[in-house]
Amino acid sequence: MKHLLTTLLLLMPAFVFAEDPAKHVKADEAAKIIAEGKVAIIDVRTAEEFKDGHITGAQNIDIMAADFETQLTKLDKTQPTLVHCQAGGRSMRALKVFEKLGFTNLIHLDEGFGGWEAAGKPVEK
Repeated sequence: MKHLLTTLLLLMPAFVFAEDPAKHVKADEAAKIIAEGKVAIIDVRTAEEFKDGHITGAQNIDIMAADFETQLTKLDKTQPTLVHCQAGGRSMRALKVFEKLGFTNLIHLDEGFGGWEAAGKPVEK
């Protein structure tokens, strides 16, 4: 029984990541993707967080807003979409909503806006 449990725990990450619809990138790779100009940047933080600083060109759609899904339905589901929050937790939850709504080209900014700032990337206020 102990070996079965160990095997299941070792395989669990594969199952978790197999269902993840997004490509995961750090700040440097995200900056390259953004520089190409073909990606929608969706910041799922609060309006207050967004106002304090955000990635240039980002659109703020707060994951905690009652109309979060409705706002997402207005976006182009086929356009590459970079999703982020402050550290990665809320945006990982948001990815599930994007996938449910049929988005086909999702990119997750691992480490979020905090990682973006720590990497010295430009911030708009």
